[in-house]
Amino acid sequence: MDVKQPGLSLDSLVSSFNARIAELQDLVVARNMYPASSVIDLSAVDVTLKAMELQLQQIKDRLREETLAIPKAKKLIQASLQQQQKLQNMAAYAPSYLPGREKVRDQDNDQCSVIEEPARQDHSFGIQESKEEALPLPKEKKGRGSAPLWYITASELDSLSSYMRGRLTLDKINAAISDMAAYAEANAQLMKAPRKKLTESTLEKALEIREIGMTEGVKGKHFFLEADVKGPTLKLDNTGKAIFTVLRHLGRLSESRIGHHRVFVLLRPH
Repeated sequence: MDVKQPGLSLDSLVSSFNARIAELQDLVVARNMYPASSVIDLSAVDVTLKAMELQLQQIKDRLREETLAIPKAKKLIQASLQQQQKLQNMAAYAPSYLPGREKVRDQDNDQCSVIEEPARQDHSFGIQESKEEALPLPKEKKGRGSAPLWYITASELDSLSSYMRGRLTLDKINAAISDMAAYAEANAQLMKAPRKKLTESTLEKALEIREIGMTEGVKGKHFFLEADVKGPTLKLDNTGKAIFTVLRHLGRLSESRIGHHRVFVLLRPH
């Protein structure tokens, strides 16, 4: 047997070592039975002993390698457990209902796009060039990003009292948060849309929400109006009112009255 063969397992080395011991025992017995050939037997014993010593050293080396591998295996197990915990936390924050951002862009395009028309038709809207110069839009703070999606977790929902939670589910609340982000995103896009892309109706709303966006507590934040609420998930019914109550309680939403509008501001969770 070639004792230098790489990749031998510990079990195979031990088995080979035991086989050498049995062979050595047979040689000792044979020497006692035939004294005349004892010199030859002793030579065979010497060869066997040397082979056994080599195998024993291989066993020691393999044991040392496996001993050194134990701390590495423990670290790998610990890292795997930490990664598993991170994935579980991510799964808790990610709802099954997660609409794409394309819906927001489509709403923005519907509000802001307008068909190019000749300049002579501007008089049909009652908007003259001189009035455009006299009615500049307020400058909005630059750097406003996309509307945030701060979903709630199962632990946050469980922390609510049963009368406040009612029959609301995690998916239903987070779907409503997606709707709110879409409303806020549409308003943000309308606020920064170029004037030439606004129709008479969208211009009026743009002026109105820009004025609201400059007020204290709203400036620089994403917001939407009660008049913006029109689904597909969030509606102004009993369920919608319960969702508003829950989100205000969890610090995802603030509510204020500005002029004749009821304004909701998206807040970062603490």
